[in-house]
Amino acid sequence: MAPQIDKLPKIITELPGPKAREVIKSDSRYVSPSYTRSYPLVAASGRGAIVEDVDGNHFLDFNAGIAVCSTGHCHPDVVRAIQKQAESLIHMSGTDFYYRHMPELAQKLEALMPDGKAWRCFFGNSGTEAIEAAMKLARYHTGRYQFIAFQYAFHGRTMGSLSLTSSKPVQRKGFGPLVPGVTHAHYANCYRCPLNLSYGSCGVACASYIEDTLFKTTVQPDEVAAIIVESVQGEGGYIVPPPEFLPALEKIARKHGILLIADEVQCGMGRTGKMFAFEHFDFHPDIIAIAKGVASGMPLGVTMARSEIMDWQPGAHASTFGGNPVCLAAAIETVRLLDEKYVANSAKVGEFMKAGLRRLMDRHPVIGDVRGLGLMLGVEIVKDRTTKERATEMRDAIINECFRRGVLVLGAGPSTIRISPPLIVDEEQAQFAVDTFSAAISAVAG
Repeated sequence: MAPQIDKLPKIITELPGPKAREVIKSDSRYVSPSYTRSYPLVAASGRGAIVEDVDGNHFLDFNAGIAVCSTGHCHPDVVRAIQKQAESLIHMSGTDFYYRHMPELAQKLEALMPDGKAWRCFFGNSGTEAIEAAMKLARYHTGRYQFIAFQYAFHGRTMGSLSLTSSKPVQRKGFGPLVPGVTHAHYANCYRCPLNLSYGSCGVACASYIEDTLFKTTVQPDEVAAIIVESVQGEGGYIVPPPEFLPALEKIARKHGILLIADEVQCGMGRTGKMFAFEHFDFHPDIIAIAKGVASGMPLGVTMARSEIMDWQPGAHASTFGGNPVCLAAAIETVRLLDEKYVANSAKVGEFMKAGLRRLMDRHPVIGDVRGLGLMLGVEIVKDRTTKERATEMRDAIINECFRRGVLVLGAGPSTIRISPPLIVDEEQAQFAVDTFSAAISAVAG
């Protein structure tokens, strides 16, 4: 595991501390108010799974910069790769020139594809850019312009990806009109079935709704360029679909010549205990969007597509900074570390932690559901398990109580707490997080 300044948290001041309050005051004056901050953490440094704030408090990070720091904070191998590259070449722009890092990372990513086929990569700077490129490529290749996305999806905040996003109204309010040609369908959330059906007897109605209803009332299938779906839904609440859902989408897509785009921005790169979340299902996407955990915190987005699909001509799409040599060096080292040990660790510690969280259900009736794969875990907080009434304010209070006790988590969806630590965490840290989570619930809910 990566070296850490400590394995467990240590709080030495009130929160926020005096130095943190100074930064927060300055931030409120000079920085855009559009950012959401769940609690007043002012980070100064990080090692492994520990983040130190400006007042010297140490926190156990079970958020990982929103599922970004896959190899932990400042993994020494990644830091060395960044430093070495920064000494020789920081920028040249792969749009107009060549350097070895682009084909090197693309080759490594192709080797991770379970189908053994030929793939190509386009490099951008973020998840939303990876989605934008996927949208443009799908339209270019098919000559069609419509997309089908899903309720509670999050694909980014730039205009194209925002048009696909259906997570929170505030994310779209004031920015219309958005990119036309997007229709939203039901994602398979069996805990809160959008069609009020029961898993096992529903016939995967959320998928068949596309063909039975949307294609007959809203959009013709021969105008649909792609179905874009998160293999495991992220901002919507860490929703793991049933095993039949994604294959049912694939059957519909193949029938009508529609491409499949898998958004693996949050759920990919080992987060679920496999390199890609779609590997948990009998699902074979044509285009894949990757970001967050691919470069251990450096800004990089990757749009992968089967070679015969990434057929656009020179000049059709490009990025000045995308595929920056320093970011690619970090990604090459990150992929090595993930493939060698941290994907397996995610599966192992994730199962350990999920079992611990599920045991808490016997003690805390406000826990309505515990779900997830690997170290992508969601705990839904409810007022009543029978009615499943959401307890958003209680969820937020629990998150803040965890912060006061030295553990960093965030919300997802209306009432879920997401648990997405660096993939390096061990069982001792996972158990500490579970125990702290339980104590926080007791403090808030009794």
